[in-house]
Amino acid sequence: MCLAIPMQIVEIDGYNARCSAKGVQREVSLFMLQGEPVAVGDYVMVHVGYAIQVMTEQEARSAWELFDEMLAVVGNDS
Repeated sequence: MCLAIPMQIVEIDGYNARCSAKGVQREVSLFMLQGEPVAVGDYVMVHVGYAIQVMTEQEARSAWELFDEMLAVVGNDS
């Protein structure tokens, strides 16, 4: 199963970006989004260190809500 995490771009340096999600920051490659304009403040789906899709803030929030719900269920099963 593949999993991509929504993150917000906080800094861009060429084809690299520093992205943040839930207090965690990571270096992310923007190489796969060469044809799309991206800017600081945009949200992207990140998979294995690569931004693979630009998304809206609402889409990012919805994804995080679903992840939080799944973690809550798993936490209650322990």
